[in-house]
Amino acid sequence: MILSQVDTVEDISKEVFQKKYFIPQKPVLIKGYAKKWKDFDKWNLDYIYDQVGEQEVGLYDNKPADPNKATDEPVTKMRFRDYIKLIKSQPSDYRIFFYIITDHLPELLKNFTYPDLGFKYFKRIPTLFFGGSEARVLMHYDVDLGDLLHFQFEGRKRVLLFAPDQSAFLYKVPLSVHTVYNIDYETPDYSQFPALQYAQGYEIFMEHGDALFMPSGYWHFNRYLEAGFSVTLRSFPSGPGRLLKMLKEVFVIRYTDKLMRKILKKKWVDRKQRKAYENSEQALNNYLKKKNI
Repeated sequence: MILSQVDTVEDISKEVFQKKYFIPQKPVLIKGYAKKWKDFDKWNLDYIYDQVGEQEVGLYDNKPADPNKATDEPVTKMRFRDYIKLIKSQPSDYRIFFYIITDHLPELLKNFTYPDLGFKYFKRIPTLFFGGSEARVLMHYDVDLGDLLHFQFEGRKRVLLFAPDQSAFLYKVPLSVHTVYNIDYETPDYSQFPALQYAQGYEIFMEHGDALFMPSGYWHFNRYLEAGFSVTLRSFPSGPGRLLKMLKEVFVIRYTDKLMRKILKKKWVDRKQRKAYENSEQALNNYLKKKNI
């Protein structure tokens, strides 16, 4: 992988953000951006622990999804407070995925403000994500194709970002929003995944209060380096073209994949994995031929 440093700023105006990042769809890291919030001191695991009561949450781990089950089915469930105790006291790869604040913890909606950066937020689903110090999230892009403003809290996190035009080098799985399961993005094996070494992206290390702008359709891999959590604010898809693409992703590709997975189970998953290899090998051959390598 060819990884560059993302643009990093301490603060940013709406005008600069729109001109340099939103319109050209370029990522940017805004250091300590959440510190502007009046209730910034509440964005920690202890405060969440005090607020969740007796809620139970579904947990995911680093293992590939079971081909005989739905991809969004959790591997286990646990009391939210017990989960927070666990990740604070010991290494764990358990994580909480897509916890919608509006539905489960609306009190938190009072503790942040939507940054005035010039795009329209989808205020129905501000979303929390949690992870232990061993947790990682498979390389993927968000199916709704919204622009994302992603805030990190408590522990540090490593993020890899790739633009949509790098899909061919990432071993994208057909009819899916993720890459093949067996790529180790911490120590990539280029002998097994030769196309990956030509993928051009960004490496970002996020800390407490940082915000990362991830443009629509960007691939992202998250690795929790310490126990922590994040909140993602997303925009509506901008423009009719992106909206149509989003509807296709959600209602055609996603449900076709779910149906085939239910019918064929592991055979379908294996078939898509093989196709991902074939597509990336072809892309690599075309790239090397074009560059006369």
